[in-house]
Amino acid sequence: MAVSPAAESPITLTLPDGATRVFEGPVTGAAVAASIGAGLAKAALAIKIDGQMRDLSRVIDRDARIAIVTREQPEGIELLRHDAAHVMAQAVKTLFPETQVTIGPSIDTGFYYDFARDQPFALDDLAKIEEKMREIVRADQPFVREEWPRDQAIAYFENVGEHYKAEIIRDLPEGEIISIYRQGEFLDLCLGPHAPSTGKIGMGFKLTKLAGAYWRGDSRNPMLQRVYGTAWASEKELAQYLFQLEEAEKRDHRRIGRELDLFHLQEEAPGQVFWHPKGWTMFRILENFIRSRLEPAGYDEVKTPQLVDQSLFKASGHWDMYGANMFKVEHDEGARVAGIKPMNCPGHVQIFRQGLKSYRDLPLRYSEFGACHRNEPSGALHGIMRVRAFTQDDAHIFCTEDQVVSECEAYIRLQLGVYKALGFDKIDVKLALRPDERYGTDAIWDRAEGSLRSALDRAGLPYTDLPGEGAFYGPKIEFHLHDAIGRTWQCGTLQFDGVLPERLDAAISARMASATAR
Repeated sequence: MAVSPAAESPITLTLPDGATRVFEGPVTGAAVAASIGAGLAKAALAIKIDGQMRDLSRVIDRDARIAIVTREQPEGIELLRHDAAHVMAQAVKTLFPETQVTIGPSIDTGFYYDFARDQPFALDDLAKIEEKMREIVRADQPFVREEWPRDQAIAYFENVGEHYKAEIIRDLPEGEIISIYRQGEFLDLCLGPHAPSTGKIGMGFKLTKLAGAYWRGDSRNPMLQRVYGTAWASEKELAQYLFQLEEAEKRDHRRIGRELDLFHLQEEAPGQVFWHPKGWTMFRILENFIRSRLEPAGYDEVKTPQLVDQSLFKASGHWDMYGANMFKVEHDEGARVAGIKPMNCPGHVQIFRQGLKSYRDLPLRYSEFGACHRNEPSGALHGIMRVRAFTQDDAHIFCTEDQVVSECEAYIRLQLGVYKALGFDKIDVKLALRPDERYGTDAIWDRAEGSLRSALDRAGLPYTDLPGEGAFYGPKIEFHLHDAIGRTWQCGTLQFDGVLPERLDAAISARMASATAR
């Protein structure tokens, strides 16, 4: 008696707009895109299945929420940059067969790949590699995903002299799927996903620079050669980016500061600025301009200590939540530890706590040009834009909860007035919301976030949410300014702190709140 195979169950796929499509059985992402339209099928790079990026060739065998990814989306650009890294590795192996390839991810504006070879790359080599990449893109080679047994993959890479790849596989957890991507004769270890073929990358890419990098970021390991590139959705966007780089070089504040004799930086004081007479004159003019705006708005200027015992920072929560970014020193013959203040908040609370206060005294507004120090990573330092020592024109407003919205609205208008006077007319406003690691109850956070939303609405400002980006003590409004060539920089913030007054015993009652303005 013949037995018929069981019929396949229909699969329902839900699109981003809520529409559904039903297929009789398992279906690939490419087939789904084609069922929606020929244009989408041509533009498709990958598919998101329940939020996970997958190759278009991947089979979907269950009900799922899906979205087709194209080069117009951020995920699509990131994928193309990853593809470009693979193509660069293929080009390098073609031109310099003795080279070993290691790791090559996408990054914010492009990609890089680290290579191991005895002879250093020269800048002239970048043009050769780039031209070979263009040949590979024009060849439109398919990216083909393969899953290999662990031992087979290790043996293959060892046999072809790719010892770094073999080491990566050995370090993977047992049971991990070993996925290999093939384009032409080139094979690379990779989780994926990738676009259907190299041709999808287009010609909007360029190799930009060479650098050194230790294997796995460890100075005890061999030094590798890192080749950087940039990649964009189109050649037009590439040209715009390269133009922006040229303009940024012309406007580099480090060069301008040196040429105009305003300031300098040196290795003996990383992340700290040596202000020259003309630069310090400009600094004081700006400082006095800010004073001229703060004093009429009712702010009283104060000054707090640089060196504070750890007990205060532990009470405020900064020692536990921010301690890694603080400079610390021993005092009292090594019996005690103090922190060099990274912010002014605990100090301003100490001033508020002195003497009796009543509701009639509120709001109280304290401002300070506070010298702060933060132990920023050396790789993050950037001229006078990202430093370890800086002056923070900081203020704290102590008020009752029913004063919070009006005080925040007034500060927003003050902040925008300062920016307008300084020539900044394009400002992005963002609301950073509660992070996973935080102090305070959900009720406190609900009130804090609601108050900042109300203040923004009353000020008539459009804004976007930043989930999880708030400080550990409260949400904050961020002001992002656009510079002359369109880059954005986060500058001032307005933070609502419903936690610190209670932790430092500064509340007149439980209805006390503090707002921090920078």
